[in-house]
Amino acid sequence: MTKGLTGWSLRLALIAALLLVWEALTVLLKVPSFILPAPSQIFIALYRGLSTGIYAEHILVTLWETLLGFALGATLALVLGTALALSRRVEYFVYPLIVMFQAMPKVALAPMIVVWFGLGLTSKVVSAALVAFFPLMVNTVVGLRSVDEDRINLMRSLAASHRQIFTMLLLPNALPYIFAGLEVAMVFALIGAIVAEFIGAQAGLGMLIQSMNSTLDVAGQFSILLILSLIGVSLNSCVVAVRRRVLFWDRPRDLLAPSSTSSGRTT
Repeated sequence: MTKGLTGWSLRLALIAALLLVWEALTVLLKVPSFILPAPSQIFIALYRGLSTGIYAEHILVTLWETLLGFALGATLALVLGTALALSRRVEYFVYPLIVMFQAMPKVALAPMIVVWFGLGLTSKVVSAALVAFFPLMVNTVVGLRSVDEDRINLMRSLAASHRQIFTMLLLPNALPYIFAGLEVAMVFALIGAIVAEFIGAQAGLGMLIQSMNSTLDVAGQFSILLILSLIGVSLNSCVVAVRRRVLFWDRPRDLLAPSSTSSGRTT
């Protein structure tokens, strides 16, 4: 408990030191606020936006778009990733098409997505899903194929069915890879939603940044970027919390730290 509090204290101290240096440099160098606002101006803009309730409405819109896009992208990634991992024929015909589509920059696709699906919720969800899809699909394929062939042959020798091999061996072995992909996909879904809001939206933090850009409210833009970073960290922490609950046997460890057995031998 004490170690955890010390770690958080060091993190907060580092952030505070960086903000103080930033504040001092903007004052000493007399940097114009429309180029780089001081942290104090950013926090004032943040307080103003939150106290008036403007930010809260747009935060909920962006958060809802992100979660729906993440759910859609994760579902497609898990289904297609499983099909690619279990069938060489599906991989031969489908995987090149997926790679070709993934190679297209999503920023270039976003205007067409907005034209196809409109300025409402649907276009943002589709954009978020497309950005979140590929990393999770790749991790799913790698995880399902990382099982040792001898273990699969052992289960076959015990007359295990394909379903039993998948649920009792392949899926548990792939779960660490899948959750690693989910962590990346969650943050990517937020990025995809914001990119779509930049192109055209009726509400959302991305639309709010665009409107502030036209009025040169740089401090307000930085305050929204701060909100987006906090949202991203919070969403990632939720996935990590679920991972720790589900994968209770797969605890993170320091690979460079000496193990207890090796330290016992040296002593």
